[in-house]
Amino acid sequence: MKRVLIPLLALASTALAQEEAPRAAPTPGDTREFPTPRYIEGQSWEARPPEKPDDKPLFPQQTRAPYRKPVATRTATITDKLHLPWAIAFLPDGKYLVSEKFPGHLRIVAPDGAVSEPLAGLDALTPAKKLGLLDVALAPDFARSRRVYFSFYQLLADRNGNTNLAYGTLDEAGNAVHGVTVVFRGLPLDAVKNYSSKQGGRIAFARDGSIFLAMGDRDGNIQADYDAALAQKLDNHMGKILHLTPDGLPSADNPFLKTAGALPEIWTYGMRSPQGLAFDPRTGQLWETEHGPRGGDELNHIQRGKNYGWPIITHGIDYSGKPLGAGITAKEGLEQPVYYWDPVIAPGSLAFYRGSLFPQWKDSLFVSGLRGMGVYRLEMKNDRIVAEEPLLNDLKTRIRDARVGPDGALYVLTEQKALLKLTPQ
Repeated sequence: MKRVLIPLLALASTALAQEEAPRAAPTPGDTREFPTPRYIEGQSWEARPPEKPDDKPLFPQQTRAPYRKPVATRTATITDKLHLPWAIAFLPDGKYLVSEKFPGHLRIVAPDGAVSEPLAGLDALTPAKKLGLLDVALAPDFARSRRVYFSFYQLLADRNGNTNLAYGTLDEAGNAVHGVTVVFRGLPLDAVKNYSSKQGGRIAFARDGSIFLAMGDRDGNIQADYDAALAQKLDNHMGKILHLTPDGLPSADNPFLKTAGALPEIWTYGMRSPQGLAFDPRTGQLWETEHGPRGGDELNHIQRGKNYGWPIITHGIDYSGKPLGAGITAKEGLEQPVYYWDPVIAPGSLAFYRGSLFPQWKDSLFVSGLRGMGVYRLEMKNDRIVAEEPLLNDLKTRIRDARVGPDGALYVLTEQKALLKLTPQ
């Protein structure tokens, strides 16, 4: 199937962006408030009771791994002049390309904290103050092509929308992105209930240059029939991980290319609100983090064609306090999370450590926490989590993105305004 690339000037639509678990009124026993970590070596930092009282891990340390702190860190603020930043990418000259989710800006931040004006070139996508930007990622051949990919969200005139993918050519000197072209549009166009639409949007490049894109379930049909939820059906992009070519076409190795009625871009399904997506640089394996409801935030090993269970199985409960569906946590044919959090931390991103600045962080991955208000360092051995360390909880601010820079430092975006840098103390 051939897909025509859609120039931005051919589009006439409007937008907004943001995901996240609904801010429902707390019910008795609701433990989703800011966690106060318990820093006792060898014990889990989490001291709150689980949201799902009868929940039990299905294998050792599937949840609440023991606390371990291998090194002290120093935190510096690069800038606190951003507005709702969502993602960061590292430019070869040492600067940072940052997306701001609403009203949809890209900015360049210098190491000294200087913040550029919004990059020109995105205004043809949708009217001012109607565009929502999500992830931003440099193409693998960026040094030659200067191509930048970004995911974005639109609210159309009929108040429908979905998550989309585009690219453009970065002109740093001109503070612009040229030739912006939409290469993929999520289906179906569904009603936007609020700004917390569980859009997904995270981008990950495979070693062969193909693209994996996370798509949220947007609450698709789960109240009507859990087994028929949109995340469980292959005729839509909601609650899926997609696999695309650099031009937005279905990858030739996708598992459902010959499945009647299935959309060809789908790689995996049964996801809820995926917010982190990253490859382990040592193994080349793909991993994902996603929001659960009340309880049941997940870290998943993403494998071709697998069903990750939402909303049929979950280690959480509904926001009302009632069980979800049959209230089960496991079922044959549905994948278990490698790790889960109950109560939730609302994971915003996922990054594997690569570098030598923190040798103590070998085998670590980092999960930013929105409701968890921190960054959670996980130690992995043989694809299992063996230790966990909360970082930056003293700031008591929601963390949207955490990335490892080319220098080996950890860079963190707070949800509201700041870009931080963590180095050894």
